[in-house]
Amino acid sequence: MSSIEQTVTSRSASVFSLFSPTLLPATLMLGGGVVLYAVESYITATIAPSIVRDIGGLALFSWMTTLFVAAGVLGSITVATRPRGIGLRAVYVAAALIFGAGNLICSVAPAIEVVLAGRAVQGFGAGMLGALGYAFIRFVYPQPLWRKASTLYAAIWGVATVLGPTLGGLFSQGSSWREAFVVLVPLAGVMAISARWLLPLVEDGRAQQKTPILQIALLLATVLLMSVAGTTEHISSKIILLAISMASIVVMLSVERKSANRLLPQGAVMIGRPISRLYLIMFTLMMVLTSDIYIPYFLQTLHGVAPLVSGYLVALVALGWTLAAFLSASFSGKRASVAIIVGCILETAATASLILFLARDNPSGDPFLVGPAVLAMFLMGFGVGLGWAHLVTKVIGLVGNFEQDKASAAISTVQSLGGAFGSSLAGVIVNGAGLADPGGIPGSMSAATWLYGLMAMPGLVAVVMSSTLKPTSA
Repeated sequence: MSSIEQTVTSRSASVFSLFSPTLLPATLMLGGGVVLYAVESYITATIAPSIVRDIGGLALFSWMTTLFVAAGVLGSITVATRPRGIGLRAVYVAAALIFGAGNLICSVAPAIEVVLAGRAVQGFGAGMLGALGYAFIRFVYPQPLWRKASTLYAAIWGVATVLGPTLGGLFSQGSSWREAFVVLVPLAGVMAISARWLLPLVEDGRAQQKTPILQIALLLATVLLMSVAGTTEHISSKIILLAISMASIVVMLSVERKSANRLLPQGAVMIGRPISRLYLIMFTLMMVLTSDIYIPYFLQTLHGVAPLVSGYLVALVALGWTLAAFLSASFSGKRASVAIIVGCILETAATASLILFLARDNPSGDPFLVGPAVLAMFLMGFGVGLGWAHLVTKVIGLVGNFEQDKASAAISTVQSLGGAFGSSLAGVIVNGAGLADPGGIPGSMSAATWLYGLMAMPGLVAVVMSSTLKPTSA
């Protein structure tokens, strides 16, 4: 046992232990990589309207997010499928440089097509950085701190939902959007240079195998189809695209089950295995959470809440995630398993309760309706944050060393898939329920009722799956 492990036990460990003099350099590097991925996801969403106003390309507007998400999934996969002999530290250097290059391309883009190319490059590097945060955990920290590191990353994603749009707002005037990309280039360069001294040299312990090209292609097709479905206005097209994407993921999982060249850890596609249920819980939690994208619209339309205020209110979802992550950071064993179950129940119940409090005609902004709706938003995020770090820790602890990179990369992939599928499905539900036709108050009430009723159902899957997990000592 190392000196760090002797002084850090499961009882004494806290999130602040990650910032001890010995661990601070690695924490800054790994946490910084997650920050770049998380914050950039929201910055560009804020400045995207400014980009098309300045250089045109409204018809390609949605592809700025679509390509970033798809490339991010490919980047996370690359961490696990990289050529043999390339260590994680070298991958980190490459990821930081690729991310910086993507930002540089976007900053000098004369046309929207160049911005899209930059977003793809940027997303690829960001996806690698996000997956590397999880992949490095077992090499940088003693086991009692694995859960704390996962807590930190979860908190970063929560904070990013507020910080990203805020920073984006500073660069949303005229051509100032270019500066939003430029400011991250030097930071990415510093991180690439510093990795050699601040991150450990990790031996590549993966088993020898060929790259699972077919599974990767099917997974990327799924992400792209779901992303496109989320942006098309025609409900029939949405349904067709979602159906094809679901068929694509089913084929991918079937190929994965039979193939000797696996993309995911062993047992990840067999529901009888704990690791499969862990990934399914992560997927459904993220899927349910994305129903919050319509909350600002319903607050403004049904409850007379000002646009700026509605934006800050929906940020309570992120605040709930962050606070719960820190609250449950010290849990272990049975308490951690209970936190996962309670978190799944809270998110599901809070989402369903929005039928009662958000799907109401309340033009005067009656606080007896708005107040409970705001609390429900907070509890949606709180439920996810309560168990997310423990889910990550269980995944890392379940697989052997030769499959750790696959398991870590799959966390980011499942998170992105859940978000992409959830947002696309939410679009199908609200449009089918009358958000645009008949529209107005009746359409919004109908859309909100169906949205939060149907989107709560995957949460029931998470509740059932979480109840089957056994406590671990990690």
